[in-house]
Amino acid sequence: MNAATTAPLSIAQILDKVVATEGGYVNHPDDRGGPTIWGITERVARRAGYTGPMQAMTRNVALGIYLLEYVEGPGFHRVHALSPRIGYELIDTGVNCGTAVAATMLQRALNALNDQGKLYGDIRVDGDCGPATVAALKAYLAARGAQGEVVMLRALNALQGERYIAISEGRPQNESFTYGWFAHRVVI
Repeated sequence: MNAATTAPLSIAQILDKVVATEGGYVNHPDDRGGPTIWGITERVARRAGYTGPMQAMTRNVALGIYLLEYVEGPGFHRVHALSPRIGYELIDTGVNCGTAVAATMLQRALNALNDQGKLYGDIRVDGDCGPATVAALKAYLAARGAQGEVVMLRALNALQGERYIAISEGRPQNESFTYGWFAHRVVI
């Protein structure tokens, strides 16, 4: 997604863009996620309580699942409250790579960008976007300002791009998706 160059979006607007990017029903043979609609895999849909056929899931049901599973559940709404653009990036990355992966990327970047602990202490890299991560982001943004937000977005996109290459190197079938991941999700 293009969080770095868009005006700040509300969570509802972000989710609309995610659903539009993900599109309708697919069941690609190279995708380990299996049947997917609006970007929601069958596993996630069932975990969220959806019991119908995947092809029949409405856009509104998908939006509700996104809100619970990819915004509120991982705590990305708290990041969005501090920086809508970084929140957007985490939500989108969480949808495509997993929420723990997105949170880990933020935590790694926060630790690398804290000027050896002078701005705030290192945080545990555990994939949980909890109070310590949010506090570190708040301290980072206070110290680095608007330019810091841009730098954080670049760091997150660089980590995301590296992840796509690693995924494709580890499983050649993922090369079916690599170009699209970079075309639609990595913005530097």
